[in-house]
Amino acid sequence: MKIKSLWLIGLLTVAILIAAGCSSSPEKTLLDKYFHAVSMKDNQTMAAMAWKPLEIDYASFTILEVTPEKVDPVSLPALNDKEAEAKKKVDDHIGPVVDAKDALDAAKDELDNARTSAARAALKKKVEQLQAKYDEEYNVHRELQRLYAEAKDAAAKEEQITLFSLGLKSLPGIRSLNGDVHSKQLVISVKNKAGAEKKYKVEMRRYVLKDETGKVAYNGQWKIIDFVAVS
Repeated sequence: MKIKSLWLIGLLTVAILIAAGCSSSPEKTLLDKYFHAVSMKDNQTMAAMAWKPLEIDYASFTILEVTPEKVDPVSLPALNDKEAEAKKKVDDHIGPVVDAKDALDAAKDELDNARTSAARAALKKKVEQLQAKYDEEYNVHRELQRLYAEAKDAAAKEEQITLFSLGLKSLPGIRSLNGDVHSKQLVISVKNKAGAEKKYKVEMRRYVLKDETGKVAYNGQWKIIDFVAVS
């Protein structure tokens, strides 16, 4: 009986090792499916697997490099905070811009109504100073608006990529959920039908979000985020 038990354990171990050796890595599986869709001109399937689908003249591909899987905290909550902070700065700065414009307009009215050359000279100088102050506040405001737009775009993009990995169109409260983002960087060589080869850097991500208790609530899939030609 003991010999039979040992034999069964050995058989199971071999079976596990064979299964592990035969199982494809997530990057190989995903790229196999993606390039099959490319060969079939299946744009819908390509769009379901790649954030930025790339139509490639494809005959075969080879994975040249794969970085170790990296796991980082999701960045969406921080990006959302950054967007809110940038918006507050824009809103808080509206007052100084309006005040500077009102002061400039009032000085211009005074200049238009000045009766003496001395008064006009003094008011002209005052207008120049207030114009410089308004220009300064206006330029500061434009920069704050630029930074807000940048932060807003970054948060929106990260939200959409997160939803893409989760396979969802929307998720209330997603910007407050914590979790991890798993990522890999690859270099692949793609051979076209004429035999020419071109290399691409490929970024892949998978998002795993957790609820308030720290339990996994949403388990995303590996997705291709970008193809970047390197040769």
